This record gives sequence, C-alpha cells and structure tokens, in this order.
Amino acid sequence: MKKTAVITGGSRGIGFGIAKALGRDGYRIAVLDVNAFDDYRDNFAVLDEMGVDYLYYQGNTTVKKDREDFVKAVVEKYGDIDVLVNNAGVAPLVRNDILEMTEESFDRVVEINTKGPMFMTQIVANQMLKQPVKGRRRGVIVNITSSSVTVSSPSRAEYCVSKAGFAALTTVYADRLAGEDIQVYEIRPGVIDTDMTKVVHQKYSDLIEAGAFPIARWGYPEDIGEAVSAFCSEKFIYSTGNYIDLDGGFHIKHL
Repeated sequence: MKKTAVITGGSRGIGFGIAKALGRDGYRIAVLDVNAFDDYRDNFAVLDEMGVDYLYYQGNTTVKKDREDFVKAVVEKYGDIDVLVNNAGVAPLVRNDILEMTEESFDRVVEINTKGPMFMTQIVANQMLKQPVKGRRRGVIVNITSSSVTVSSPSRAEYCVSKAGFAALTTVYADRLAGEDIQVYEIRPGVIDTDMTKVVHQKYSDLIEAGAFPIARWGYPEDIGEAVSAFCSEKFIYSTGNYIDLDGGFHIKHL
C-alpha cells in the first residue's frame, strides 16, 4: 500500500532533497510551500522523471486557513497522511548583533520556524489519529531543526531561539503521541549547501578548510534526505523523541 509524506518547504534545498529521497522510497509526496510552483518547475521535473506521484500546494504554514486547506486537499487526493516532515524555515533577513536585533525580525523568524511547525504538527497529528495503524505504527513526524539549537550565534539570536523552541516541540509531541503509535524525530543539520547559506558560503568554506568540521566538506540536501528516509522506515521503531546531528561532526568537542 502506498503511503503519503507531507513536506513543508519542499520546493528547493533541504526540503526538495527530502522529497527526492522519500519519492525514491515509494511515497506519494505532498508539498506545502510559499513559493510558486512555476518558479521551481525544473525541480519537480526531476520527480516527474522518477515517476513520483506528488501534490504541490502554495501556502504558508503560519496561516491557519492554508494549513487546513492543504491537509484537506491531501486527504481528498491520497486518503491518509503517513509522514510529516516539518522543514520550512527562514534565516533573519539581516544578521544583527543580539543587542541590535529588532522585534520585527524576532517575530518573523519565530513565527515561521516555531509557530509554523507547532500548528502544522497539531493538525497533521489529529489527522493521523483518525487513521489505522499500518505495519507497526500509525505515523511518523520528522522535524528539521538546526545545529543552532545548541550552538550560539549572537548575530542571529532569533534563529537560535526559534530552533531551540522547535526542538522542544520534538520532545513534547513525542511524549504526547507515543501512546498513539506516532513517533517523532529530529534532525539537526549543520552547514548545508543551499540558498540559505549562499550569503555566508565563504565563511563556512574557510571554517571547513581550517578543520572545524571533522568531516571536511559541505553537507548537501541529499544527506538530510537519506536520514529522513531512515527515520521513516521502521528501523527505529523502539525510539521516539530522538535527534541526530547531521553536521559533519561539528558538534564534537575537540582540541
């Protein structure tokens, strides 16, 4: 039986890497994204070539009606939602020292990076609760946070705060949903080669060259996609609320 995976922010970057991985695994893919489909038609031509069945819906995870209309459209087309990948997120428009950070920037980043997945998970989890257990569980949720959950960046404090709050959602939802046969996991990417990191590409390339990352290369969206694929399998069936650092070993403290 085909299963359906919902991916927020799936038009490009990490989200699209995840869409390719789960599409390859045989999932039907439903993407909720603020971007227009035509702007990323070339990406989805890849899914067409792979023979992936997908639904693209332009909308915003922070808007209640968009979430509701999207979930309704997915259920009408595919019946069930078996996987939710909360990936959509943003960086600050301007990197400012925490002493200069504006309330407007804080509100924008936290709304998208924390509020969005909070209520996206709520609506999808409630949909999953209406569905039968398939195999050994009812559903799985994977949150894409960041190494910034624990690594300080005073020039983008709002991002760190938003991702730390998002990580807390992993714990709380995992606790709440474990008894319902829904498991929740988290992936904390490090420096991944995407549009978001273009503005600091040289900075991180220099850090990689200097040995700050034990695995001395950039990460790629495909690296994240492979990890999501593993969590969506039943290979971690006796765990929930866990996270994995996908950061080239950056989290390792070393001299």
